Amino acid sequence: MTEPAAQFTITLAQLNSTVGDVTGNAAKARAARIKARDDGADLVVLSELFISGYPPEDLVLKPAFQSACRGAIEELARETADGGPAMLIGTPWVEDGKLYNACALLDQGRVAAIRFKANLPNYGVFDEKRVFARGPAAGPVTVRGIRVGVAICEDTWLEESSDYENVVECLAETGAEILVVPNGSPYARDKNDLRLSIVVARVTESGLPLIYLNEVGGQDELVFDGASFALNGDLSVAAQLPAFEESVATLRWNKTADGWRCSGPVAQLPEGDKADYAACVLGLRDYVGKNGFPGVLLGISGGIDSALCAAIAVDALGADRVRGVMLPFRFTAQVSIDDAAKLAAALGIRYEVLPIAQAVNGFEAILAGSFKGLPRDIAEENLQARTRGTLLMALSNKTGAMVVTTGNKSEMSVGYATLYGDMNGGFNPIKDIYKTEVFRLSSLRNTWKPDGALGPSGEVIPANIISRPPTAELRENQTDQDSLPPYDVLDAILERLVEREEPLASIVEAGFDRELVARIDRLLNIAEYKRRQAAPGVKVTRRNFGRDRRYPITNRFRDAGKPLPGPDHTLVSRASRGSSEAFDG
Repeated sequence: MTEPAAQFTITLAQLNSTVGDVTGNAAKARAARIKARDDGADLVVLSELFISGYPPEDLVLKPAFQSACRGAIEELARETADGGPAMLIGTPWVEDGKLYNACALLDQGRVAAIRFKANLPNYGVFDEKRVFARGPAAGPVTVRGIRVGVAICEDTWLEESSDYENVVECLAETGAEILVVPNGSPYARDKNDLRLSIVVARVTESGLPLIYLNEVGGQDELVFDGASFALNGDLSVAAQLPAFEESVATLRWNKTADGWRCSGPVAQLPEGDKADYAACVLGLRDYVGKNGFPGVLLGISGGIDSALCAAIAVDALGADRVRGVMLPFRFTAQVSIDDAAKLAAALGIRYEVLPIAQAVNGFEAILAGSFKGLPRDIAEENLQARTRGTLLMALSNKTGAMVVTTGNKSEMSVGYATLYGDMNGGFNPIKDIYKTEVFRLSSLRNTWKPDGALGPSGEVIPANIISRPPTAELRENQTDQDSLPPYDVLDAILERLVEREEPLASIVEAGFDRELVARIDRLLNIAEYKRRQAAPGVKVTRRNFGRDRRYPITNRFRDAGKPLPGPDHTLVSRASRGSSEAFDG
């Protein structure tokens, strides 16, 4: 009779897959297995839907894509006939005419087992019920005589619903010895605490050690931060992989009287503003790299938003792939021109100045007849922004570099931005960062930079840019506070309206001015049409615009700001016709 194994070695491959790059993803998996073999591993684990990239969205419905993924898995399976480690890898899988989010165990030259995701998330950024069928809860798979319980991402979360499968409970009851959870869990602020609480609950309930293997990398708006970890059955930390970077680590588990235990490497994770900044860097780097842009360019205004975006771009891509352009007009202060030049010098980027007076004056001359008898107003102001946008896009067309747009979440919320002007661009690294956070991240970057950042250390954003009152400089002596409340007040209201979906009445009860709250809520609603046309940007908060918060553009409902009614009361909009207070036509 064969003695039960006393040691089990698992390699965690926290890697950056690319959606649709089946060949490239398979090559990464193959390289990870070679590393695992060299480390003497029994099993190498890759993340959820690794072979397809995550999330594949409707691409996964394409039969040719399904076939390509299956072909790659079967080829990897044949390679395991070499006697090396088994592989557990995420893949789409068609079985009996149904498409599943699956994990395939590849061993001894074949697909040894398939496990399907039972609980499909359909909230926030997730939409898996549209594309995948639910799989049944199933027992563990056997690798080298060890019973490994496979629960895919959402299978470790519990809901109070009749159709929820308690996958971990099923695995424990059917003899699993170690739980392995492949994930595609995107970054959001304070997400690590939430993940840990979920895993602690599952380990406590099952009494089993658990490996949480997450992917890393940017995919459109989403950033996957990795930060994979493992807990022993007594809730002690067995291992912690780094965040925001690829990592392949081999963990050696030993059988004890109390079950399997491991003591592996424990990396220090960035938290708070540092994690947000690192997410913005990785998101921009992968958006540019995975979409094949040679580099980026952006308008450098001398203001804090473009300064922070320039720093992020250099940290993501290196100074040689970033180009800054100052586009001054007669309202541009000399201090803005000077600060922009200092910023470019500190970052080491290519920098040029293209005055826009000739173009703006030409547009005004063309429109003189059409505008005759009408006062100067926001239309003329926005000609400046749209001229800048046109010139940046022309440079993009000529060079292939992608335009980085630089509006923050506060501006995106209330529409303080110009369509086809400063909103022009292919990607926005700070789209989900409020203005008060822009100030914090800028100060932070002057004293710290994330691991792997390609930019210089030290002060890269001139102190004057951080301390100056923000201004769009579209008219004489303009500041943002001419049109908006102080940003600390604005952002506090927006956080309650956007992230928490608080009723106006409760925001007022918290001490905010009633008329101001109503005004900000109105601006938030009427700016939806702009946000639909905005560039994608990195998700950082619990509810970003686009994937998380999906509001109709045509929408006549407005919160009346009254105490919440009973179930038989009908709320009636009091602002059904919109408002002329939009910042841009």
